[in-house]
Amino acid sequence: MSGPPPGRGTTFERLLDGGPHLSVGMLTANLLSLGQEMEILAATGVELVHIDVMDGVFCPQMTFGPPIVKALRTPLLKDVHLMIDDPLSKLEAFVLAGADIITFHLEGASQPHRVLQALGTAVNVNDAARGLIRGVGLSPSTPIAAIEPLLEELEYVLVLGIHPGYPGQSFIATTERRLDHARRLIESSGRPIVLGVDGGVTRANIGRVAAMGADVIVSGSAIFDGGDVASNAAAMLAAVASARPSAGR
Repeated sequence: MSGPPPGRGTTFERLLDGGPHLSVGMLTANLLSLGQEMEILAATGVELVHIDVMDGVFCPQMTFGPPIVKALRTPLLKDVHLMIDDPLSKLEAFVLAGADIITFHLEGASQPHRVLQALGTAVNVNDAARGLIRGVGLSPSTPIAAIEPLLEELEYVLVLGIHPGYPGQSFIATTERRLDHARRLIESSGRPIVLGVDGGVTRANIGRVAAMGADVIVSGSAIFDGGDVASNAAAMLAAVASARPSAGR
């Protein structure tokens, strides 16, 4: 497979071009007013909403499931991050809930090729034109080289800058080197693959993180903490935009 699977279309292409793009994590959003939060984010120019799914097994927290993914009525791309064990048996529910991106963790999947193949045959029934982007996430202790056998069957690599499921962590310094390694593997594959980074991204460091060359940057608490969602999102987007020439993307 030399390019993105059929149906990927504009969604995939826009993530590859003109980045980095900000994906806003919903873990610290006001769950009683998600619709309003989505409207505010869309008005600022945010393009993706990042939904952390934790099962209390892969990592200690328990968070969202398919009902929340389905309930989010928004033009923003639904970037679903599965931090769960045995993702293969749970994929269909998230596809049917309207996910645009589904990222599972290599550490939680005994047969990652089968997970990617299952996602490759999935159809997003809510909007088939959007397609479904298949992603693999890597925790900080997992070697980046572990993705190499999978590069022919994915469209997205997500490098974590913190350990999944533990609040209050700081961005791990070695993440920059790991992103560089991932970028080199992607380039050597000859395939168009989106590179993302998630965890520990704040208003103070987002400019530096954006210059590391990722196509997608995930941040949540930096947008929702303090309550001024619009102002925080605008500041983060401005920092990302100012770093684009340095990122060379």
